[in-house]
Amino acid sequence: MSERIYVTSRDGIEQYENNLVTLVTSDGRRYEALEPRRLFPVNSPDTYITLLDKDGVEIALIRALSELSPQSRDAVTASLEDYYLVPNITRIVSVVERYGTLRWVVETDRGEKSFDIRNRNHDIKVYPDGRVRIRDADDNRYVIRDYRELDARSRRFMLPDL
Repeated sequence: MSERIYVTSRDGIEQYENNLVTLVTSDGRRYEALEPRRLFPVNSPDTYITLLDKDGVEIALIRALSELSPQSRDAVTASLEDYYLVPNITRIVSVVERYGTLRWVVETDRGEKSFDIRNRNHDIKVYPDGRVRIRDADDNRYVIRDYRELDARSRRFMLPDL
């Protein structure tokens, strides 16, 4: 694509499937199976949202959700909420290392999950306020709201050196 599309209220966005959307521009061009992604998810979650095709190529840019029609805004918001859904870990059941990869089994606010972590130093970020961000080998995110509130066994799994 040679020119980026800037999405406005004249364009339509609707749910496609999973967390994907379809963009129909005001001049009738149709782009299906686009992935909305926040460019600045922490600082400004409702501005600068890119729409990527299956190859990760940017097709369009939404400058602000407030510039969209209510139906389009709802479709993009639902997709983003699904994609950025981050389970909160409430207990660490086990952590086992095999071939340099850590296999975690945890309880979350969305049920029991298991995932792999490749690098403890890179994929686990502990913040001064007790929050913990964990990224698994499949690039999924998990959080612990405050590791100090976990049971003692869970804290030992997470921070074995303490």
